[in-house]
Amino acid sequence: MQEPSLDPREQVARDRLSPMAYDYYAGGAETQATLAANLQGWSRFRLRPRVLRDVSAVSTATTVLGTPVSSPVLVAPTAYHRLAHPDGEVATARAAAATGTLMVVSTLATTSLDDVAAAVPDAPRWFQLYIFDDREIAGDLMDRARGSGYRAIVLTVDAPVLGYRPDDEHNRFTLPDGLSMANLRRHLPNVDGSGLAALFRTVDKTLTFDDLAWIRDRAGLPLVVKGVHRGDDAAACIDAGADAVVVSNHGGRQCDAAVCTAEVLDEVVAAVDGRAEVYVDGGIRHGTDVVKALALGARAVLVGRPILWGLATDGETGVRQVLDDLRDGVQRTLTLCGVADATEVPRDLVTA
Repeated sequence: MQEPSLDPREQVARDRLSPMAYDYYAGGAETQATLAANLQGWSRFRLRPRVLRDVSAVSTATTVLGTPVSSPVLVAPTAYHRLAHPDGEVATARAAAATGTLMVVSTLATTSLDDVAAAVPDAPRWFQLYIFDDREIAGDLMDRARGSGYRAIVLTVDAPVLGYRPDDEHNRFTLPDGLSMANLRRHLPNVDGSGLAALFRTVDKTLTFDDLAWIRDRAGLPLVVKGVHRGDDAAACIDAGADAVVVSNHGGRQCDAAVCTAEVLDEVVAAVDGRAEVYVDGGIRHGTDVVKALALGARAVLVGRPILWGLATDGETGVRQVLDDLRDGVQRTLTLCGVADATEVPRDLVTA
Protein backbone atom coordinates (compact mmCIF):
# COMPACT_ATOMS: atom_id res chain seq x y z
CA MET A 1 0.00 0.00 0.00
CA GLN A 2 1.28 3.45 -0.89
CA GLU A 3 2.30 5.54 2.08
CA PRO A 4 -0.02 8.54 2.46
CA SER A 5 2.93 10.92 2.89
CA LEU A 6 4.22 10.23 -0.61
CA ASP A 7 2.69 11.59 -3.78
CA PRO A 8 2.44 9.11 -6.67
CA ARG A 9 5.59 10.31 -8.45
CA GLU A 10 7.64 10.10 -5.29
CA GLN A 11 6.35 6.58 -4.65
CA VAL A 12 7.38 5.47 -8.15
CA ALA A 13 10.75 7.22 -7.79
CA ARG A 14 11.40 5.54 -4.46
CA ASP A 15 10.72 2.15 -6.00
CA ARG A 16 13.16 2.84 -8.85
CA LEU A 17 15.98 4.48 -6.91
CA SER A 18 18.50 2.75 -4.71
CA PRO A 19 17.67 3.21 -1.01
CA MET A 20 20.80 5.34 -0.61
CA ALA A 21 19.85 7.63 -3.51
CA TYR A 22 16.23 7.98 -2.38
CA ASP A 23 17.25 8.80 1.18
CA TYR A 24 19.76 11.37 -0.07
CA TYR A 25 17.13 13.19 -2.11
CA ALA A 26 14.25 12.86 0.34
CA GLY A 27 15.94 13.32 3.69
CA GLY A 28 16.34 16.38 5.85
CA ALA A 29 18.53 17.47 8.73
CA GLU A 30 18.42 15.90 12.21
CA THR A 31 14.77 15.49 13.31
CA GLN A 32 13.55 16.69 9.88
CA ALA A 33 11.37 19.29 11.61
CA THR A 34 12.09 21.98 9.04
CA LEU A 35 11.58 19.55 6.17
CA ALA A 36 8.07 18.86 7.49
CA ALA A 37 7.41 22.51 8.32
CA ASN A 38 8.17 23.59 4.75
CA LEU A 39 5.36 21.37 3.49
CA GLN A 40 2.94 22.39 6.21
CA GLY A 41 3.72 26.10 5.93
CA TRP A 42 1.90 26.67 2.66
CA SER A 43 -1.21 24.90 3.96
CA ARG A 44 -1.52 27.52 6.73
CA PHE A 45 -2.45 30.10 4.12
CA ARG A 46 -5.88 30.16 2.52
CA LEU A 47 -6.89 31.70 -0.77
CA ARG A 48 -9.60 34.36 -0.99
CA PRO A 49 -10.88 34.01 -4.57
CA ARG A 50 -12.29 36.99 -6.39
CA VAL A 51 -15.30 36.61 -8.68
CA LEU A 52 -16.74 38.36 -11.72
CA ARG A 53 -13.34 39.15 -13.18
CA ASP A 54 -12.54 38.53 -16.83
CA VAL A 55 -10.48 35.33 -16.82
CA SER A 56 -11.07 34.38 -20.45
CA ALA A 57 -7.30 34.61 -21.06
CA VAL A 58 -5.07 33.83 -18.07
CA SER A 59 -1.30 34.20 -18.43
CA THR A 60 1.21 32.33 -16.27
CA ALA A 61 4.17 34.03 -17.96
CA THR A 62 6.56 36.26 -16.05
CA THR A 63 10.18 37.40 -16.09
CA VAL A 64 13.07 36.73 -13.72
CA LEU A 65 15.92 39.25 -13.85
CA GLY A 66 14.52 40.29 -17.21
CA THR A 67 14.41 36.77 -18.69
CA PRO A 68 10.97 35.70 -19.93
CA VAL A 69 9.71 32.35 -18.59
CA SER A 70 6.46 30.53 -19.28
CA SER A 71 5.51 30.28 -15.62
CA PRO A 72 6.80 31.43 -12.23
CA VAL A 73 8.12 27.91 -11.54
CA LEU A 74 11.89 27.53 -11.90
CA VAL A 75 14.05 24.42 -11.48
CA ALA A 76 15.95 24.68 -8.19
CA PRO A 77 19.62 23.69 -7.94
CA THR A 78 19.88 20.12 -6.68
CA ALA A 79 22.88 17.80 -6.71
CA TYR A 80 23.62 14.53 -8.47
CA HIS A 81 20.87 14.18 -11.08
CA ARG A 82 22.56 11.14 -12.58
CA LEU A 83 21.71 9.28 -9.38
CA ALA A 84 18.12 9.54 -10.60
CA HIS A 85 18.59 8.90 -14.32
CA PRO A 86 21.55 8.23 -16.64
CA ASP A 87 20.87 11.44 -18.59
CA GLY A 88 20.98 13.44 -15.35
CA GLU A 89 21.21 17.20 -15.57
CA VAL A 90 21.02 17.15 -19.37
CA ALA A 91 17.54 15.60 -19.21
CA THR A 92 16.44 18.15 -16.63
CA ALA A 93 17.83 21.04 -18.65
CA ARG A 94 16.11 19.85 -21.82
CA ALA A 95 12.81 19.53 -19.97
CA ALA A 96 13.13 23.05 -18.56
CA ALA A 97 13.92 24.39 -22.02
CA ALA A 98 11.01 22.52 -23.62
CA THR A 99 8.55 23.94 -21.11
CA GLY A 100 9.90 27.47 -21.39
CA THR A 101 11.34 27.86 -17.93
CA LEU A 102 14.76 28.25 -16.36
CA MET A 103 17.05 25.73 -14.66
CA VAL A 104 19.57 26.56 -11.95
CA VAL A 105 22.50 24.15 -12.35
CA SER A 106 24.24 23.03 -9.17
CA THR A 107 27.95 23.20 -8.41
CA LEU A 108 27.50 19.57 -7.30
CA ALA A 109 26.05 18.43 -10.61
CA THR A 110 27.06 15.08 -12.06
CA THR A 111 27.27 16.74 -15.48
CA SER A 112 29.61 19.66 -16.03
CA LEU A 113 28.12 23.11 -16.40
CA ASP A 114 29.72 23.28 -19.86
CA ASP A 115 28.06 20.05 -21.01
CA VAL A 116 24.67 21.17 -19.70
CA ALA A 117 25.06 24.41 -21.65
CA ALA A 118 26.01 22.52 -24.81
CA ALA A 119 22.84 20.41 -24.53
CA VAL A 120 20.55 23.47 -24.39
CA PRO A 121 22.61 26.32 -25.85
CA ASP A 122 19.69 28.69 -26.37
CA ALA A 123 17.86 28.06 -23.09
CA PRO A 124 18.15 30.42 -20.12
CA ARG A 125 20.26 28.98 -17.28
CA TRP A 126 21.64 30.17 -13.96
CA PHE A 127 24.54 28.62 -12.08
CA GLN A 128 24.50 27.87 -8.34
CA LEU A 129 27.80 28.50 -6.56
CA TYR A 130 29.56 27.63 -3.33
CA ILE A 131 32.63 29.60 -2.28
CA PHE A 132 35.50 27.39 -1.12
CA ASP A 133 38.57 28.32 0.92
CA ASP A 134 40.47 28.42 -2.35
CA ARG A 135 38.49 31.20 -3.94
CA GLU A 136 40.05 30.60 -7.32
CA ILE A 137 37.83 27.52 -7.58
CA ALA A 138 34.82 29.80 -7.45
CA GLY A 139 36.55 32.20 -9.82
CA ASP A 140 37.08 29.46 -12.37
CA LEU A 141 33.48 28.26 -12.04
CA MET A 142 32.16 31.78 -12.53
CA ASP A 143 34.39 32.27 -15.58
CA ARG A 144 33.15 29.01 -17.06
CA ALA A 145 29.53 29.88 -16.32
CA ARG A 146 29.81 33.26 -17.99
CA GLY A 147 31.65 31.75 -20.96
CA SER A 148 28.98 29.07 -21.35
CA GLY A 149 26.12 31.53 -21.46
CA TYR A 150 24.71 31.28 -17.94
CA ARG A 151 22.78 34.42 -17.10
CA ALA A 152 23.20 34.72 -13.32
CA ILE A 153 25.12 33.34 -10.35
CA VAL A 154 23.06 31.92 -7.49
CA LEU A 155 25.25 32.04 -4.38
CA THR A 156 24.23 29.58 -1.67
CA VAL A 157 24.93 31.07 1.76
CA ASP A 158 23.22 28.71 4.23
CA ALA A 159 25.82 25.94 4.17
CA PRO A 160 29.05 27.00 5.91
CA VAL A 161 29.09 23.41 7.16
CA LEU A 162 27.08 20.41 6.07
CA GLY A 163 23.88 19.89 8.04
CA TYR A 164 23.69 16.62 9.96
CA ARG A 165 21.67 14.24 7.78
CA PRO A 166 21.10 11.01 9.68
CA ASP A 167 19.92 8.99 6.69
CA ASP A 168 23.11 9.77 4.79
CA GLU A 169 25.20 8.95 7.84
CA HIS A 170 23.41 5.62 8.26
CA ASN A 171 23.84 4.80 4.56
CA ARG A 172 27.43 6.10 4.45
CA PHE A 173 26.37 8.03 1.38
CA THR A 174 28.85 8.30 -1.45
CA LEU A 175 28.56 8.58 -5.19
CA PRO A 176 28.50 5.24 -7.00
CA ASP A 177 31.35 4.30 -9.32
CA GLY A 178 31.07 6.13 -12.61
CA LEU A 179 29.51 9.30 -11.16
CA SER A 180 31.41 12.37 -10.06
CA MET A 181 31.04 16.01 -9.09
CA ALA A 182 31.85 16.99 -12.63
CA ASN A 183 32.42 20.70 -11.98
CA LEU A 184 35.02 20.10 -9.27
CA ARG A 185 37.17 17.34 -10.74
CA ARG A 186 39.90 19.62 -12.02
CA HIS A 187 40.27 21.41 -8.67
CA LEU A 188 39.48 18.68 -6.14
CA PRO A 189 40.39 15.38 -7.83
CA ASN A 190 39.67 13.28 -4.75
CA VAL A 191 36.38 14.94 -3.89
CA ASP A 192 34.10 12.10 -5.02
CA GLY A 193 35.51 9.55 -2.64
CA SER A 194 35.91 11.88 0.33
CA GLY A 195 32.21 12.47 1.02
CA LEU A 196 30.12 15.60 1.37
CA ALA A 197 31.18 16.35 4.93
CA ALA A 198 34.81 16.55 3.81
CA LEU A 199 33.89 18.74 0.86
CA PHE A 200 31.97 21.16 3.04
CA ARG A 201 34.91 21.47 5.41
CA THR A 202 36.54 23.36 2.53
CA VAL A 203 33.66 25.87 2.21
CA ASP A 204 34.81 29.40 3.04
CA LYS A 205 33.48 30.25 6.50
CA THR A 206 34.84 33.80 6.37
CA LEU A 207 32.30 34.88 3.75
CA THR A 208 30.37 38.06 4.64
CA PHE A 209 28.16 40.64 2.97
CA ASP A 210 31.34 42.53 2.08
CA ASP A 211 32.27 39.74 -0.33
CA LEU A 212 29.13 39.98 -2.46
CA ALA A 213 30.49 42.85 -4.55
CA TRP A 214 33.63 40.81 -5.34
CA ILE A 215 31.53 37.84 -6.45
CA ARG A 216 29.27 39.97 -8.62
CA ASP A 217 32.20 41.79 -10.20
CA ARG A 218 34.22 38.62 -10.77
CA ALA A 219 31.24 36.83 -12.29
CA GLY A 220 30.25 39.72 -14.53
CA LEU A 221 26.69 38.48 -14.09
CA PRO A 222 23.68 39.32 -11.92
CA LEU A 223 23.95 37.88 -8.41
CA VAL A 224 21.17 36.00 -6.61
CA VAL A 225 21.73 35.14 -2.93
CA LYS A 226 20.06 31.88 -1.90
CA GLY A 227 19.45 30.80 1.69
CA VAL A 228 17.99 33.94 3.25
CA HIS A 229 15.67 33.46 6.26
CA ARG A 230 15.40 37.01 7.63
CA GLY A 231 14.35 40.44 6.46
CA ASP A 232 17.43 42.19 7.82
CA ASP A 233 19.74 39.77 6.02
CA ALA A 234 17.80 40.19 2.80
CA ALA A 235 18.09 43.97 2.99
CA ALA A 236 21.81 43.69 3.71
CA CYS A 237 22.27 41.46 0.66
CA ILE A 238 20.63 44.06 -1.56
CA ASP A 239 22.65 46.86 0.02
CA ALA A 240 25.80 44.84 -0.75
CA GLY A 241 24.95 44.47 -4.43
CA ALA A 242 22.74 41.40 -4.83
CA ASP A 243 20.16 41.58 -7.60
CA ALA A 244 17.75 39.11 -5.99
CA VAL A 245 17.39 36.82 -2.99
CA VAL A 246 15.91 33.36 -2.52
CA VAL A 247 14.04 32.70 0.71
CA SER A 248 15.30 29.19 1.38
CA ASN A 249 16.35 26.83 4.15
CA HIS A 250 18.03 24.37 1.77
CA GLY A 251 14.97 22.16 1.66
CA GLY A 252 15.20 21.48 5.39
CA ARG A 253 18.63 19.90 4.91
CA GLN A 254 20.83 22.33 6.83
CA CYS A 255 19.67 23.97 10.10
CA ASP A 256 16.99 21.81 11.67
CA ALA A 257 14.24 23.78 13.47
CA ALA A 258 14.80 26.73 11.11
CA VAL A 259 11.66 28.64 10.20
CA CYS A 260 9.73 27.43 7.18
CA THR A 261 10.00 29.58 4.08
CA ALA A 262 6.27 30.37 3.80
CA GLU A 263 6.40 31.87 7.29
CA VAL A 264 9.14 34.42 6.53
CA LEU A 265 8.43 35.33 2.92
CA ASP A 266 6.29 38.33 3.86
CA GLU A 267 9.04 39.70 6.12
CA VAL A 268 11.70 39.38 3.44
CA VAL A 269 9.53 40.99 0.77
CA ALA A 270 8.80 43.92 3.07
CA ALA A 271 12.50 44.37 3.91
CA VAL A 272 13.57 44.30 0.27
CA ASP A 273 10.85 46.89 -0.44
CA GLY A 274 10.83 46.52 -4.19
CA ARG A 275 14.57 47.08 -4.64
CA ALA A 276 15.16 43.56 -5.96
CA GLU A 277 13.31 40.40 -6.90
CA VAL A 278 12.46 37.84 -4.24
CA TYR A 279 12.10 34.12 -4.93
CA VAL A 280 11.20 31.29 -2.58
CA ASP A 281 11.62 27.52 -2.38
CA GLY A 282 10.82 24.81 0.14
CA GLY A 283 7.78 22.54 0.23
CA ILE A 284 6.13 23.86 -2.93
CA ARG A 285 4.18 20.99 -4.46
CA HIS A 286 1.04 22.43 -6.06
CA GLY A 287 -0.12 25.30 -8.21
CA THR A 288 -2.00 26.64 -5.20
CA ASP A 289 1.31 26.88 -3.30
CA VAL A 290 2.83 28.86 -6.16
CA VAL A 291 -0.07 31.33 -6.26
CA LYS A 292 0.13 31.78 -2.49
CA ALA A 293 3.85 32.59 -2.86
CA LEU A 294 3.10 35.13 -5.59
CA ALA A 295 0.45 36.77 -3.42
CA LEU A 296 2.98 37.03 -0.59
CA GLY A 297 5.33 38.91 -2.89
CA ALA A 298 7.57 36.32 -4.53
CA ARG A 299 8.43 36.90 -8.17
CA ALA A 300 8.85 33.16 -8.75
CA VAL A 301 9.38 29.89 -6.92
CA LEU A 302 12.04 27.22 -7.24
CA VAL A 303 11.14 23.53 -7.08
CA GLY A 304 13.61 20.77 -6.22
CA ARG A 305 12.45 17.36 -5.05
CA PRO A 306 9.44 17.05 -7.42
CA ILE A 307 11.85 17.56 -10.33
CA LEU A 308 14.00 14.69 -9.06
CA TRP A 309 10.97 12.42 -8.68
CA GLY A 310 9.96 13.19 -12.26
CA LEU A 311 13.51 12.54 -13.46
CA ALA A 312 13.71 9.21 -11.66
CA THR A 313 10.29 8.20 -12.95
CA ASP A 314 10.69 8.97 -16.65
CA GLY A 315 13.78 11.05 -17.39
CA GLU A 316 13.25 14.18 -19.46
CA THR A 317 9.61 13.30 -20.06
CA GLY A 318 9.02 12.93 -16.33
CA VAL A 319 10.50 16.35 -15.58
CA ARG A 320 8.44 17.91 -18.34
CA GLN A 321 5.30 16.41 -16.84
CA VAL A 322 6.12 17.87 -13.42
CA LEU A 323 6.69 21.33 -14.88
CA ASP A 324 3.61 21.12 -17.09
CA ASP A 325 1.46 20.00 -14.17
CA LEU A 326 2.69 22.85 -11.98
CA ARG A 327 2.12 25.42 -14.71
CA ASP A 328 -1.37 24.05 -15.35
CA GLY A 329 -2.05 24.19 -11.62
CA VAL A 330 -0.96 27.82 -11.48
CA GLN A 331 -3.19 28.70 -14.42
CA ARG A 332 -6.17 26.87 -12.97
CA THR A 333 -5.74 28.49 -9.55
CA LEU A 334 -5.37 31.96 -11.04
CA THR A 335 -8.52 31.41 -13.08
CA LEU A 336 -10.50 30.21 -10.10
CA CYS A 337 -9.24 33.18 -8.07
CA GLY A 338 -10.19 35.77 -10.66
CA VAL A 339 -6.61 36.78 -11.55
CA ALA A 340 -5.70 37.01 -15.23
CA ASP A 341 -1.95 37.62 -14.92
CA ALA A 342 0.65 35.85 -12.78
CA THR A 343 2.54 39.12 -12.39
CA GLU A 344 -0.47 40.85 -10.83
CA VAL A 345 -1.49 38.60 -7.92
CA PRO A 346 -2.74 40.87 -5.12
CA ARG A 347 -1.61 40.48 -1.52
CA ASP A 348 -5.17 40.19 -0.28
CA LEU A 349 -5.64 36.97 -2.26
CA VAL A 350 -4.22 35.07 0.74
CA THR A 351 -4.94 35.04 4.43
CA ALA A 352 -3.36 33.07 7.25
